[in-house]
Amino acid sequence: MNFLSRRSLLAIAAVTDIALHARPLPVSAKALAARHNLPPRYLEPVLQALVRQGILKGVRGPRGGYELARERRRITAGDIVRIAMAALEEDGSSPIPESRLAEAVVSPLVQRGTEAFLSELDQVTVEDLCQKAQAESAVEPVSAVDFTI
Repeated sequence: MNFLSRRSLLAIAAVTDIALHARPLPVSAKALAARHNLPPRYLEPVLQALVRQGILKGVRGPRGGYELARERRRITAGDIVRIAMAALEEDGSSPIPESRLAEAVVSPLVQRGTEAFLSELDQVTVEDLCQKAQAESAVEPVSAVDFTI
């Protein structure tokens, strides 16, 4: 069973991919989508939410794309998932149960579980994910530069 939404998994994978590939040029949504076998239009809302919240920086122009807005050691998986979860809630795709049972019993339980889960994700940085990806040969070797001003 997977506790993360597809959007959250995609957001973590996208930020990690961008951290690994955004030097010397930003990563285009098209290249990112191709590496993950997804349509670019599916990625754009996730990437835009990450830009709005200061995880990514959007670069316009023919050689534009996305790059990290801050150092990868300062971005946690928990940060990324919270943004993806908030973007998913804004879509309002599913109604939320409104009952005394849901409010008094189920909601607090889910809230505690979510907080514990996110607390674990807060312990993992994008730097950790990049190192694991390279150790597992999940990506081709890339340069060590991860942030510029």
